[in-house]
Amino acid sequence: MTHLEGAGLFGQSLYSPKAKDMYQNKESKLQFSSADISENDIREQMPAILDTLLIDRTTSTSKRTRNIIWANENYVKYGRYYGVSHQIKPKLITGQMGHIIIPRALKSQYVQKERTKSKAEVFTPTWIVKKQNDVIDANYSEDNLQTYINRKWLEITCGEAPYMATRYDMETGDIVPLSDRVGFVDRKLSRINAEVDGKSEWQQLVEKAYKASYGFEWNGDSLLLARENLLYTYYDYHVAKWQDKPTPEHFATIANIISYNLFQMDGLKYIIPLSDIRKRPVKSQLKLFDDNVSDDESLRKAGKRVRIMNWDKNKMELFDKGLR
Repeated sequence: MTHLEGAGLFGQSLYSPKAKDMYQNKESKLQFSSADISENDIREQMPAILDTLLIDRTTSTSKRTRNIIWANENYVKYGRYYGVSHQIKPKLITGQMGHIIIPRALKSQYVQKERTKSKAEVFTPTWIVKKQNDVIDANYSEDNLQTYINRKWLEITCGEAPYMATRYDMETGDIVPLSDRVGFVDRKLSRINAEVDGKSEWQQLVEKAYKASYGFEWNGDSLLLARENLLYTYYDYHVAKWQDKPTPEHFATIANIISYNLFQMDGLKYIIPLSDIRKRPVKSQLKLFDDNVSDDESLRKAGKRVRIMNWDKNKMELFDKGLR
């Protein structure tokens, strides 16, 4: 078992996981064999990719791009721009701050417990992911390849998205060998690798597989990790099949799909987290009569309903369409 040095602040190895059955791209600084993906490396080698992985597609418009928000208080000690409702900007997670977003398995026990208390965040062991995905997948064992990869899956409250892609073990941070990965995206890509020998057809089918795979998450840091994991999973299967790295154009295409399909949402309200809360006014006017509205209720507003991409129609639609 090999110990890899991560690309965190000052190269501190406490931010790096153990890794096994791994490989590293020798022609690039990008480290694809670590659970702790370096935002600094992505920023240096593929700056547009990091920008894409941070986009919030619901709140962005053709004139203005907005990013996913932190949505938790774990980073407020770093300054005002790390507050719960602030957007995650590249400059906030690169440079000397390139070490702050790390997988749950590599966080301190204290931080893990606090996140469990505040947001009910827990990890799911890989063996449980396998058992649950196996049960669902058994229903589709007779599907032909096209039907199988086009079948839509959604991981709710996905965290770092182990049900989609099990790049690393959620408990230990160990990289999982390709043959042992059990996420539903893993299963789709595994079938494509086994059944398709044309490179152009392979890429087209992989893109379809990603377009049919969704996940949502409250916490912005976990969502970024999930998006990175799905992108690096693409790299892993490409290298395994073709023994070379994807082109920048193909990498960008997959990153773009991921930015639509893994989205930030309050799963109970189908809105952008915290978008229904107004800032508390500094002063409030005294009321002569009680209008039976509590302070908390008076500070509520209509939240921003989440939109996701309907790839069949190639347009954005409300996630809760038909539920209200």
